[in-house]
Amino acid sequence: MSSEWRTAKLVDVAAKKRWALNGGPFGSKLSRKHYSESGVPVIRGTNLSADTKFSFDDFVYVSEQKADELRANNAHPGDLIFTQRGTIGQVGLIPFESPIPRFVISQSQMKLTVDPEQADALFLYYFFTAADTVQKIQNLAFAAGVPHINLDILRKFETPVPPLPVQRRIAGILSAYDELMENSQRRIRLLEAMARALYREWFVHFRFPGHEKHLRVASPLGDIPQGWEVKCVPECVDISPRVAVPRDGEKPFVPMGCLSNDSMLITDIESRAGNSGAKFQNGDTLFARITPCLENGKTGFVQFLPDSQAVGFGSTEFIVLRSRTLTPEFVYLLARSDEFRGVAIKSMSGATGRQRVQEQCFDDFQIVQPPRALLDQFSAIVAPSFRLIYKLHRQIQNLRRTRDLLLPRLLSGQVELKEN
Repeated sequence: MSSEWRTAKLVDVAAKKRWALNGGPFGSKLSRKHYSESGVPVIRGTNLSADTKFSFDDFVYVSEQKADELRANNAHPGDLIFTQRGTIGQVGLIPFESPIPRFVISQSQMKLTVDPEQADALFLYYFFTAADTVQKIQNLAFAAGVPHINLDILRKFETPVPPLPVQRRIAGILSAYDELMENSQRRIRLLEAMARALYREWFVHFRFPGHEKHLRVASPLGDIPQGWEVKCVPECVDISPRVAVPRDGEKPFVPMGCLSNDSMLITDIESRAGNSGAKFQNGDTLFARITPCLENGKTGFVQFLPDSQAVGFGSTEFIVLRSRTLTPEFVYLLARSDEFRGVAIKSMSGATGRQRVQEQCFDDFQIVQPPRALLDQFSAIVAPSFRLIYKLHRQIQNLRRTRDLLLPRLLSGQVELKEN
């Protein structure tokens, strides 16, 4: 580390103004009864994500008047937000270019307004995302009940403080990786949204290419295009097909946590011996069968195995869906549909909190099967998008690994950077 680097307590790099470093608890000043449909957004844990510096999704709101009452706990663009209880070590940075001028932090958050003459907010954000820093904060947490830290711990926490130009260079290098990852994540979201929209347009609303020339005929599901067939799901989809998996040797294993609520991606795949659990191959859809994973949307599309013969296994709480007369992409998008999920959710039974889908619920669930030529045409359009989503995901993983290797070296001064 350069001799020009120093360490400082977080309170010493906070802005010299009232409430620059502040947080809950607020007692009864903020609770669910104060939430409204519009007004000033409340920052909660859901707005601090490992995939982005700050998420503008899933806000709740309080009135302008209530936000004024909580002025000590208002946050603004450029502020750092820390989790006080629950997922200790979580941090976010409200973008400087945020279109929202102010927020209120929840009772489980703390915020820091940085003195720009002492430190760069983006540099501090990266320091607090480093694995070593997260571990140090977690080690300081009070373990009684829900793990938590207090404002005094945050005030006294020490951070490296290189010269400001060096801080900005470090932040700029790391931010370049994040921007590449965020761009890929946006492309993934767009590609998946387009595939889902096309599925509904063609196979729910029946507005497929040339639909104007097709007559509609009566069916148990209403009027459908002539030549299409109404079938029960098991006629079109193999549900939990039997696949042989040897017990010996390491194989890809997918726990429930690997599935996304809103994406086909299956992440953080493990390697395990054994063969107990759901078995799957490339092109299969993994569908969560247990509450609340099903309601939350956990569904994945398998395309990470090395070839078409390879087999993986995973949680016993998956239902594996495999195309019989449809296509793999169609089956995944069907499993994402509200209609399919609704049937599964209604069938759930068991003890409260551990309810599971009954697979026989699909026996009488009818769908409309399109002609083979249209199915192939659809998959020819969306299959490249599915493959590109996986490719972008792999690129994100490589970028994150590189950034995570570089981050501690930059923050410790092992990589020498000039100030200009």
